[in-house]
This record gives sequence, structure tokens and C-alpha cells, in this order.
Amino acid sequence: MIDAVVFDLDGVLIDTEQLWGAVREELARELGGRWSEHAQADMMGMSSPEWSRYMHEVVGLREPPEQIADEVVRRMEARYREQLPLIPGAREAVQRLAARWPIGLASSSNRPLIDLALELSGLASFFAVTVSSEEVARGKPAPDVYLEAVRRLGVAPERAAAVEDSSNGIRGAHSAGLRVVVIPNAHFPPDEDALALAEVVIDSLADLTPDAIAR
Repeated sequence: MIDAVVFDLDGVLIDTEQLWGAVREELARELGGRWSEHAQADMMGMSSPEWSRYMHEVVGLREPPEQIADEVVRRMEARYREQLPLIPGAREAVQRLAARWPIGLASSSNRPLIDLALELSGLASFFAVTVSSEEVARGKPAPDVYLEAVRRLGVAPERAAAVEDSSNGIRGAHSAGLRVVVIPNAHFPPDEDALALAEVVIDSLADLTPDAIAR
């Protein structure tokens, strides 16, 4: 029995994983960092303190992590205001599930970006709770952001479903005890080990129905 549904944001409702990569790479090259083809995949799911520290220590930016995070968020906000990359079917999928269950959001995005994305998309009113990984101790693949989301929803983890797209997100939701529905990210597909943790794998948001969750 499912009592609540918790969505990821980036890669599930908004098509932004490659946008995060482009913005971080742009900044890294401007500041003389060592960008690698694995950098964005490495940072997927990390909290803001974690990925900004990665850019400082691994990518090699001399600026302090807090300054790096602030600049990346500023550039992401500008891109969102220019054109929010809402994934086709996102609004309809959220509405379908919110009509049956309370829904939450467990995202690795910074709080200002979560709030802006939900405002621009018109989806804010559907979410009973939203949690940023910068508000918990650890980002994905740790379970913290999902555990906090279900705590705020007032449901047991095993009675909640998560909607995810990435390896780290799948692992985080599964380790929190949620049942995981996966829509694989087209730009950064989850690995087979992560996919094996899913209860259901579907092709797109069009397939995200109450029946798919109930299964």
C-alpha cells in the first residue's frame, strides 16, 4: 500500500542535468579548472556543499566552495528565468498523482532553485512538502533527503514511492526504504546495478499513472 509519492526534480520534472553540467563546465573553464567528461555524472545527486567542494578540490577552482555554489546558482536562476526546461507531461503527471496521494519533492537542487522552478512551472501548490539536500546532512546517494521528505509527509518510508531518474537518486530512495519508480535519464542513464533496485521502470512521464505507482 502506498500512502505518498515523492518526486525528484532535476531529470524527472525539469530537463536540467545537462544544463547543470554546462553551467559548471563554463565556470570551471573561466576560472582555470580541470573539467573532465565524468565531472557532471560524479556530481549528480550531491548536495550544494558537496558538489561545490568537488569543484574546489577535484576540478581545481581556487575560489572557496561557498563562492562557487553562489555563482553556479546565480547562473542557473538566470537560465530558468529565460526558459524553464519543463519536461513534457510533467504538469499532467504531478496533477494525476496529487489527485490520489499527498506528494513531496526530494531534490539535490538548492532551495532557491527548487522554489523558482515550482513557481515558474505552476506546480508549487501541488506539493505538500519540498526538501533540498542542502537542508540535510548528506546528499544522494545517502538516504537523508528522502527520509526527511517522508518524515514531513508523516508516512513510513516503506509506504511511499519515489520517482527518480539517476543512479544516485535511485540508490538514495532505495536506501531510505521507499519503493522506486524509475524514468531513466536520457542524458545520464542510470547504471544496471541501480536499475536493479527499482520496483518499476517506465519510459516517460506519460506512463507515470496511479496504476504504475500502485504496482
